[in-house]
Amino acid sequence: MSHGTLYIVSAPSGAGKTSLVHALLERIDAIQVSISHTTRPMRPGENDGINYHFADTATFEQMIERGDFFEHARVFDNYYGTSRPAVQALLASGQDVILEIDWQGARQVREQMADAISIFILPPSHTVLHERLSHRGTDDEATIARRMQDAVSEMAHFDEYDHVIINDDFDSALTQLIAVILAERCRLDRVRERQGPLLQALLSHIDGVE
Repeated sequence: MSHGTLYIVSAPSGAGKTSLVHALLERIDAIQVSISHTTRPMRPGENDGINYHFADTATFEQMIERGDFFEHARVFDNYYGTSRPAVQALLASGQDVILEIDWQGARQVREQMADAISIFILPPSHTVLHERLSHRGTDDEATIARRMQDAVSEMAHFDEYDHVIINDDFDSALTQLIAVILAERCRLDRVRERQGPLLQALLSHIDGVE
């Protein structure tokens, strides 16, 4: 059985990452998003094991001590992390796996998985980003300004990634994202692993066939 590929997808808030990844999953098989662990309370409409794996602080800290996380961070008094055993099990089963994490988490993962493929999603302009961040109409201008500043800080790390996609037109950005995944599946090492018997058969001599 072929081994899956690990993809890291990062973006500032408002760049459209979640929508692009969701659309990608509807169009390509054998790929899924890793479900993170968190200690934050479950919100209405959320389900354990679907939105997050919800854990108490003591359990999460025990997992940290065991080295169970590829990456983890504490945000506003709550822990978030990516389970190493869960991701490795999916990869071993032949599934490609997407980690939707920030640049700091991406650094942690790349230190452990040098062959991970990283993709950064950028907005086409500050103006568009501001419009996307303020479209809900629930945040005041001070909150939007802070989120804009956070986005600029995140975007400063785009050059640490293998691929950069500018989400100006959604369909074009999705096409580019799909192209990255499909191109990786055509790499020589992956084709050899997945299609070894076919390659051997194609190169074997058959009597009576030129």
